[in-house]
Amino acid sequence: MCKQLARILIVEDEPMIALNLEELLVSEGFAIAGVAEKLEKAMGLVDQGLCDAAIVDANLAGVSASPVASALTARGLPFIVLSGYSPEQLPDAFRGALFIKKPCRPNQIIRALNSMILKP
Repeated sequence: MCKQLARILIVEDEPMIALNLEELLVSEGFAIAGVAEKLEKAMGLVDQGLCDAAIVDANLAGVSASPVASALTARGLPFIVLSGYSPEQLPDAFRGALFIKKPCRPNQIIRALNSMILKP
């Protein structure tokens, strides 16, 4: 799959971060599968099968996004965990995913997505 066709789901509760991610991904040739600020909306988008990969904040306004991570893993969809927490602080559902600590540089996210999506 080439990145120009990749549909990325953004699961982020901070509106400015979500907007910045959306703008970054579009500028880099990705399609946006949806933006979810709450667990329920994120789960609905994953269930609809609208994404090829995701960027997931581990904590959505005090609610763990681990059900989203589990659902993505069950569907074989790669995702990046974007969090202010350390990997050791996250629930097991996030283990094995690419982890990027907030705050981060935009190129870190793009490199991580490309490494997941452009795999042979």
